[in-house]
Amino acid sequence: MTGSGEDARVAELRSAVSRLRRELAAHPAEFPDRGIAEDELAALAAMVVSGIPEVPRLRRSLLLIAGAIGSVSALARGLAEVRTAVDLFGEPPGC
Repeated sequence: MTGSGEDARVAELRSAVSRLRRELAAHPAEFPDRGIAEDELAALAAMVVSGIPEVPRLRRSLLLIAGAIGSVSALARGLAEVRTAVDLFGEPPGC
């Protein structure tokens, strides 16, 4: 928990998603799946607003984002930060 009573994992994910959204918005090149990445980052941002997100949904969004921007090397660090933040939530039950 953070000093404000917020789950530290949620705060870390919110921060990582926000950074990657800014980096993506500032990235000058267009690429075919940019819209998918933007939509999934928006979905992740919405999930953390409502509290602790569902792990399977987090992982699904992460896979879609990685598939959409994985070849854009300028966004690799931001993507890695989002992945690290998602990993803080652990594996979904049954894995």
